[in-house]
Amino acid sequence: MQRHLDAIAENLAAKPDAALVEYLRIPEKFTSPTRRIAKRLLYAVGALFTAAIVVYLDRDGYNNAAGKPLTFLDCFYYATVSLSTTGYGDIAPFSERARLVNVLVITPLRFAFLIVLIGTTVETLTAASRQALRIQRWRNTVRNHTVVVGYGTKGRTAVAAMIGDGVAPADIVVVDTDQVSLDRASAGGLVTVRGDANKSDVLRLAGAQHAAAIVVATNSDPTAVLVTLTARELAPKATIIASVREAENRHLLLQSGADSVVVSSETAGRLLGLATSKPTVVEMIEDLLTPDTGVSIAEREVESKEVGGSPRHLTDIVLGVVRNGRLLRVDDAEVDALERNDRLLYVRTVEAG
Repeated sequence: MQRHLDAIAENLAAKPDAALVEYLRIPEKFTSPTRRIAKRLLYAVGALFTAAIVVYLDRDGYNNAAGKPLTFLDCFYYATVSLSTTGYGDIAPFSERARLVNVLVITPLRFAFLIVLIGTTVETLTAASRQALRIQRWRNTVRNHTVVVGYGTKGRTAVAAMIGDGVAPADIVVVDTDQVSLDRASAGGLVTVRGDANKSDVLRLAGAQHAAAIVVATNSDPTAVLVTLTARELAPKATIIASVREAENRHLLLQSGADSVVVSSETAGRLLGLATSKPTVVEMIEDLLTPDTGVSIAEREVESKEVGGSPRHLTDIVLGVVRNGRLLRVDDAEVDALERNDRLLYVRTVEAG
């Protein structure tokens, strides 16, 4: 399986959109089977009534075996047997206009009616074409999104945090080799790409070259380094956040191009240590890291009326100030007077839904 993915990745970006259906999936809105059947029945009835009305408007151009003028019921009967290709012949067009209408209107309606009747088969045959069309549209328009490499525990948690912080699921693309994980991500409304993110073509398929951020949440530190190297080469302006298990590998991620590195083992270890003597502190930290409940850490621009003032005197509880890309503590002398382009890290209260 891995060899197959590696071989495909070499020329994945050069493939036509129809060939990418197996690897790139755009989530579709779920429609219940009952709704689909009702929709098709409505289309079928609509085709019947359209044909009946067309025939009724030109009823003088038809022969009736009964020798009587056509009623609307006769026209509906003719439309039914005609669209279903039964064709008893007791009612037939004889004028040139009626025959032309049959060629230009009734015949296309007959095809549409038959398509509706075998809609399940047609839908199966056209599913790949629809998906290819969606892929083409998505690849042409996707910009400033977030690519998440790895949808294990860390990847799922990262996505949940982003969505809780207001990021739309459609703006997140998940890259993984595990189909079960990708199915779970797709069920959550995320765009998914199946492939090895070490390969630049796979990341390119995920639109990494146009991404605003790339989250590397793999289960292996060496893999995280390779993915970060590939991502930085492909997207020099994107913000790359990577996770590693061991602190000794942190410098490798930074040298590979990561803007920020989270050491999962050390972070978990600190929380475990705190929990032994200060469990409520850990509870508060968990609350701060969960953006959709309680309180959370948020970031905002400095308002014009706050310029020149001290961040410690604001109504919001300010934890830090970001100036020229550097994070400064709120008690740092450099940020005693706020500047226009500063950004504030503050504690935000999340209202209950």
